[in-house]
Amino acid sequence: MHSKKLTYSGWLILYLLLVCSPLLSQASNAESLINPEQTAVTKGNGKGIAWRSLSVEEQALLAPFAKNWEGLPAGRQQRLRKGIKRWAQLTPEQRTRAQKRFARWQQLPPEKRQRVRNRFEHFMSLPPAERKRLRARFRGFRNLPPARRAALRERWQKMSPAQRRAVVERRQMRRQINRQQRQEMRREMHRQRRH
Repeated sequence: MHSKKLTYSGWLILYLLLVCSPLLSQASNAESLINPEQTAVTKGNGKGIAWRSLSVEEQALLAPFAKNWEGLPAGRQQRLRKGIKRWAQLTPEQRTRAQKRFARWQQLPPEKRQRVRNRFEHFMSLPPAERKRLRARFRGFRNLPPARRAALRERWQKMSPAQRRAVVERRQMRRQINRQQRQEMRREMHRQRRH
């Protein structure tokens, strides 16, 4: 795993992206399955979405993009449409939280946003088992009492970069040792079964 750690805001954004990504995959383009010839507009090598095929509600939510809709890349059109479908499924409380998070995201300096994007890309490039492990650790952290989370955050922030690297390296070493011990135990169990 990469030795740089995510800050609390980075974890929060990462968490939002991870939690929302299943919702994005569920919010498939149902209309294109029902009426694909009306929905698809050929754009270069991708299929765009015709403005006239959007529902009145979708057009209202996507109104800022109306003038340039046909000129947008197909992938962007699809992401925008999925986003508004996901938005429509949110409760009012979830919408409020999402708006606040987005406002915080917009207030981040561009370099910090880029760091978060890079870390997210790094996370997505990890093997599925490693991503699963990180998600589980984050859920564990999130389920800690607020005072304990704050104490851990404060302790981490007070560490020097060298101390943080040492913590990460110790964890990696423990994980490797545990992995080796599990492999040895499996081998031993396998040998015992054969005898």
